[in-house]
Amino acid sequence: MKLLNFKLNGVSRWGALTDEGVIDLMHATNDSIRTLGEALNALSISQIEELASAQTSRINVKEITYLPVITENKKILCVGLNYEEHRVEANRPKTGEPTLFVRFASSQVGHEAPLILPKESTEFDYEGEIAIVIGVGGRRISEKNAWQHIAGYALYNDGSIRDWQKHTSQWTPGKNFDATASFGPYLVTRGEIADGQVLELTTVLNGQVMQHAKTDQLIFSIPILIHYISSFCTLEPGDVIVTGTPGGVGFKRVPPVFMKSGDVVEIKGSSLGVLKNIIVSE
Repeated sequence: MKLLNFKLNGVSRWGALTDEGVIDLMHATNDSIRTLGEALNALSISQIEELASAQTSRINVKEITYLPVITENKKILCVGLNYEEHRVEANRPKTGEPTLFVRFASSQVGHEAPLILPKESTEFDYEGEIAIVIGVGGRRISEKNAWQHIAGYALYNDGSIRDWQKHTSQWTPGKNFDATASFGPYLVTRGEIADGQVLELTTVLNGQVMQHAKTDQLIFSIPILIHYISSFCTLEPGDVIVTGTPGGVGFKRVPPVFMKSGDVVEIKGSSLGVLKNIIVSE
């Protein structure tokens, strides 16, 4: 099943995307559950699927505005340098544990929303990634049981303001300018993708392929990431883990390639659709 947050007539809602249109699951809960994040805290995926199957009305997808898959201020934990090609191009040493940083919800937009090139920078870079969303919380989750804690998967563009990222050894400023990342277009639930299934990931800028990789190339696998992160913090439903970007980022190209106003960037993933955004200068 494909689950999403969206706006209809200016009102934020959540639901399921089908071939016939969008099912308004906020309406189905009598507006008691207002976002997908709230739904993951209140219901299991199977309960959400049962709720959706009982609905007959559909909204034309052309009438909605996509929002980020998770809109709440939940934990957004991002993994850096998790593909070998990217680690090498970044000239960073191998590590025994994942490199982590955090994003804020305010840095995210949804599918087809503009990504904002801030006036403070000319170095706006793309980073195509696959994100996992936690459906069942836990602490010190074993690698063996990690898959059971996943609600589903989505695409992510971890847009980076490189000059601000390089101010110090800490990356937070360059990763958290408002509206510089995108998350969507929807959440594909775990039941649609086999545990450990190899997914392809491609970043396309103005029609040109810039990044391409498969998830079996991850240095730290999804179960390892869930185990490691849950060792130091309790993971909760709606928390997001962004698993890392492949090689081919713009700032390591010769000459460097940075996104500018009018550019179109697409993140594509097997079974996960296409996450598309246009760049707009602030």
